[in-house]
Amino acid sequence: MTKTKRSVTPVQGPAAVLGTRALNRATLARQLLLRRSPLSAEAAVEHLVGLQAQNVKPPYYALAARLDGFTPEALSRPMADRAVVRIVTLRSTIHTHTAQDCLTLRPLVQPARDRELASFSKGLIGVDLDRLTALARDLVEAEPRTMKQLREALLKEWPDADPQALSVAARCGLPLVQITPRGLWGHSGQVTLTTAERWLGRPAEPSPGPDAVVLRYLAAFGPASVKDAQIWAGLTRLREAFDRLRPRLVTFRDEHGVELFDLPDASRPDPDTPAPPRFLPEFDNLLLSHADRTRVVPDELRGSTWRGNISYRTLLADGFLAGVWRLDEHALVIEPFGPLTRTRRDEITAEGERMLRVMHPDTPYDIRFGAVRR
Repeated sequence: MTKTKRSVTPVQGPAAVLGTRALNRATLARQLLLRRSPLSAEAAVEHLVGLQAQNVKPPYYALAARLDGFTPEALSRPMADRAVVRIVTLRSTIHTHTAQDCLTLRPLVQPARDRELASFSKGLIGVDLDRLTALARDLVEAEPRTMKQLREALLKEWPDADPQALSVAARCGLPLVQITPRGLWGHSGQVTLTTAERWLGRPAEPSPGPDAVVLRYLAAFGPASVKDAQIWAGLTRLREAFDRLRPRLVTFRDEHGVELFDLPDASRPDPDTPAPPRFLPEFDNLLLSHADRTRVVPDELRGSTWRGNISYRTLLADGFLAGVWRLDEHALVIEPFGPLTRTRRDEITAEGERMLRVMHPDTPYDIRFGAVRR
């Protein structure tokens, strides 16, 4: 007689408490920062559910920190082949996504785009938004255009509208991707846009729904709270998705009593697992994807990675934020947030040398430690 396979619901007693170091090591493992991964660049972009990419270079540095054997060409090539693209998605910011995620995640975050557009309503009085979206689609699909070109064309139809509001309406209403050579390593190019459907040669697909995206978020950023996931996605009302998924998840509490969710079989390394230094780019998702960022950013360093709306490149040591870095002509300058032991300094230097060999093999760089930042 054939036995029917039954699903198993995780059984738990009182939720265990995960301390800061336990959360740190679990998140680093999911983020491929505890040990470098052999994944391809495209597979890593998929696992990480995209890489924040306001600027061209950060996704390359992000993968250099995470992947074994990475070279800039490993990301530049699939971007040139349209296997990965640059598009505004999570948190209303530009991300590098796989083509598949571009076509499915962009519809998922449409409610956030609608809320963004609502704040520009005064500049769109008298503008038929359906007509604007249709006209903008015709324009960029007939010929990829810069935002300036698109805005000027739309102003001909609505000369009394606010120009910036027209741009925002087009960006919120359409899945606009930045076409290459923008985004390619070693190439320059202004931001030129067309629709994802035209660039990828296939229509948008139905959104996977919030439940599936929550599971992917936990795989890449967990354990995490409902609020963490909402901050990451730029969406609200994800509590319902977590409640539906609860029978399939395990739960913990952080040191403040906040409920955390996780996948039953996900990696949760010992808190004492060594965490090597890592050089991360500005806007790395590791530092932006939780409501409570103390799992990576100590309370006393909150706000230290930003100046206005500019993000610094960051250094991790022992898994936590430990400084910032920059490239000045022919020097890698590291500015720690506190004194470094000789051993830690040597470890950071070795990791800096590795990063430079990967990202700038033909350019000689010195490594300098600047003054401790306060």
